Amino acid sequence: NYILGFFPLQQLCSMANTEWENQTFVTEFILLGFGDLPELQILLFLLFLVIYIATMAGNILIVVLIVVYRHLHNPMYFFLGNLSCLETCYTSTILPSMLDGLLSGTKTISYSGCLTQYYFFSSLVATECLLLSVMSYDRYLAICNPMHYAAHMSGRSCLQFIGGSWTGGFLCTGIIILPISQLSFCGPNGIDHFFCDPIPLINLSCNDPHLMEMLAFTLSLIFLLVPFLITLMSYICIIVTILRIPSTSGRQKAFSTCSSHLIVVTMYYGTLLFAYMFPTTNTLRDFKKVVSVIYTILTPLLNPLIYSLRNR
Repeated sequence: NYILGFFPLQQLCSMANTEWENQTFVTEFILLGFGDLPELQILLFLLFLVIYIATMAGNILIVVLIVVYRHLHNPMYFFLGNLSCLETCYTSTILPSMLDGLLSGTKTISYSGCLTQYYFFSSLVATECLLLSVMSYDRYLAICNPMHYAAHMSGRSCLQFIGGSWTGGFLCTGIIILPISQLSFCGPNGIDHFFCDPIPLINLSCNDPHLMEMLAFTLSLIFLLVPFLITLMSYICIIVTILRIPSTSGRQKAFSTCSSHLIVVTMYYGTLLFAYMFPTTNTLRDFKKVVSVIYTILTPLLNPLIYSLRNR
């Protein structure tokens, strides 16, 4: 009432409309990425191009081998083939746009393109977490309960595990992508990352980011920590069972069936949990960017090498 005593209601509405019309909304974002290293752009382009080609070739080769050779048609290799297929999609959501930015110098990505990249990237991350936990459960049954392995890992069960992993991963991200798409972005539009990571994206919003950050953290807790705990419990049981085997050769044979998966899980979850479960501070921001390179780019490259070198 005090304000209306000095400004007529019509004038206030006119001022509000003028302010709304003058408000500019972001239609594209700038992925800052490695912009602070301009002299290394060509070198980084060549490095990531080689990594991308090697990643695609290695993972596609594993899928082809598993499809072609009938003696590889068992649950362990079925899950491995799905993991390799997932890695090809996973890498292709990030590296092509990064390579284009490094080569052309164009760092911009449209608003819809950023949300699309985030949706597919986060969905595939959640899917991989679920799939790795399924693979650890598969190794748990093979080593700890071999008599029940065939019954629990039938063809129908494997399809259900795979379908649940892919469906759960994409539904998880769908829950958070809808409220993010309703946020307003009115500047600045620089994302200090090489892809559309959710936390930097939410922090650029004109809205209060705390509710969205809590939602993102809760979903990360469910789809990162819960599969990690399942994987951890599976390997605790596996290690206990292996240690009870009396012969050294028996222990080595049992451990060799899950060592490749254990290496991949340790490398993947170690970097992923650090990137999303710890707060982003000024001192950790650049280090988290390096950690992100490990789980988004290097892990899909190393997976075929690890499984090939550790498995005949």
